[in-house]
Amino acid sequence: MSEEQQKPEHRSRPTSQAFRDFVAQGWAPRDTTPPQRAEVAEYAARRRAEISSAFPGERLVIPAGGLKVRSNDTDYVFRPHSAFAHLTGLGADREPDAVLVLEPQTDDDGNDAGHEAVLYFRPLAGRDSEEFFGDSRYGEFWVGARPTLEDVEAELGVSARHVDELPDSIAKDAGATTVRVVREADSDVSALVDRARTTEAQTDERTERQREADAELARQLSSVRFVKDEWEIGQMREAVEATAHGFEAVIADLPEAIRRGRGERWVEGVFGLYARHEGNGVGYDSIAASGDHANTLHWIKNTGDIKEGDLLLLDAGVEVDSLYTADITRTLPVSGRFSEAQRKVYDAVYAAQEAGIAAVRPGAKFSDVHAAAIRVIAEHLHAWGLLPDGVGVEDTLDQENGQYHRRWMVHGTSHHLGIDVHDCAAARREEYMEGELKPGMILTVEPGLYFKSDDELVPDELRGIGVRIEDDVLVTADGHDNLSGFMPRSADEVEAWIARIQQG
Repeated sequence: MSEEQQKPEHRSRPTSQAFRDFVAQGWAPRDTTPPQRAEVAEYAARRRAEISSAFPGERLVIPAGGLKVRSNDTDYVFRPHSAFAHLTGLGADREPDAVLVLEPQTDDDGNDAGHEAVLYFRPLAGRDSEEFFGDSRYGEFWVGARPTLEDVEAELGVSARHVDELPDSIAKDAGATTVRVVREADSDVSALVDRARTTEAQTDERTERQREADAELARQLSSVRFVKDEWEIGQMREAVEATAHGFEAVIADLPEAIRRGRGERWVEGVFGLYARHEGNGVGYDSIAASGDHANTLHWIKNTGDIKEGDLLLLDAGVEVDSLYTADITRTLPVSGRFSEAQRKVYDAVYAAQEAGIAAVRPGAKFSDVHAAAIRVIAEHLHAWGLLPDGVGVEDTLDQENGQYHRRWMVHGTSHHLGIDVHDCAAARREEYMEGELKPGMILTVEPGLYFKSDDELVPDELRGIGVRIEDDVLVTADGHDNLSGFMPRSADEVEAWIARIQQG
């Protein structure tokens, strides 16, 4: 559940019964019209059915997680656990401390009949309650109204109950019913499950089996997200479109970023404005890396200046309200034109990305995408004389005795993308790295080359140049669809893009 906040003693609240009675009076009746069924509800029901079939007769506990304290009595903006969001359809900041329980059902003959989805959460409190006026964390006066039990049932098509009923629900027949929980989502709920399924005969071996059962649930919940349904693909298209708007706003404001100093922060802020306006926010901390900062792969400090002649590596994505996020990188010449050395590196990365994207097709392995892109990277590094003497392309591509090219291309070329920027991360390696690409999967293709300013193994003219190009690619029945491919990618296209936007 939510982390405990500090309660400042210096803050006073009126406590007399007369005042409480006064606060509870004089309010217009609430609108009790139930919300319409959410578009995502039918898709979420199908996802739950898939999980249900994988764990017949077992109670599955999927917490949303709780509020995290930022400082004293203030919290971070809440984001539900991804498995919870995927199976309920709730996104944005809904609903802290909620828990989805898939309760096993049987038919009249005692046979498995799937699961009932029950959402336990903290519903709207009455205006005559202490919470309404006096609770700064949950009270309607402070943070707005929450839905009622009836609202959630109408919106999502699940049963809804007060979260106070959760302990009894989890403990019911726990000795006879296998109970699994998504452990990392909420430590308090995990502890509740552990207490419910602990018996006098509990042993270390039994505890280990229970933990492995929980881990298997987490893996399955991650794996079912590999293939996106029609609704999810639509959300991803919206996220990409919003991200493109953010990139264009950054390009338009590059002169201001140069003028003001600490331009990386200016770029981060401009993109964040669009992310927050067109979506829920950024899907991950934006990387706004100018000059040599581009060679720090996860540069999120964004404290540097942006200068004429620099390259700006912007790796950013808008997360829409449903929590699906884009993940796009463009490397932009700040002055509008690439230098000869910058274009040389950029063209090599672009060629590698073209090869990686071409490898995206149903039936291929996920690892084939990286293999295609990294071969092009290795070929360029070899042609430029950067690999050690006597090391050819095939030598460096050798997994056991090579990999010299990784000095300048450290990361993998792809990852799955969806409700998490690194989606499906809990899936088994054999499902992920060696898994077969299927229609509906969405993955990034993002090769790069990074020549740090203090790297004495590269020519002077290449030092300090870092380039990455990243797009979000959907596997289709007959190949692929580059969802972000409408955003300029080649060097010529990028230069024309900057000129068009900045010249109005």
